[in-house]
Amino acid sequence: MTKKSIESLLPPSEEAARYLQNARQILTEKAGKKDDLYADIKYVKMAAGTAYSAALLILDEYLRQKEGLKFTKPKSIEDYTSRVRKYDKKLLTLLVDVYGELHINGYYIGTRSVNIIQTGLENVKQMLAYI
Repeated sequence: MTKKSIESLLPPSEEAARYLQNARQILTEKAGKKDDLYADIKYVKMAAGTAYSAALLILDEYLRQKEGLKFTKPKSIEDYTSRVRKYDKKLLTLLVDVYGELHINGYYIGTRSVNIIQTGLENVKQMLAYI
């Protein structure tokens, strides 16, 4: 079995944790940090996208556990928020925060703020507890 096929067999919580670890590694090894700002936006965007993907893996598994056979993968952030709202307000808050910190500010805009990105990573870590 190849490494890639082994990784695809990981439980969703371990796969999401692996994504989160990859995001941290990208930031540490490639983004560069000076005066609480990242130096290379390209790697900040890459890390933010990877961490946000971890959040989506977590949310998909959470909804799969809650909805069972009725589960279908959400198609938009509005779909995620409306469905998560039915089950857990704290997770909903984490989702909204992570969307803003990692997807919008980190990936889409490309913030250089270490604080925003690190807060987003910590929020994804908190989301892991839900699965």
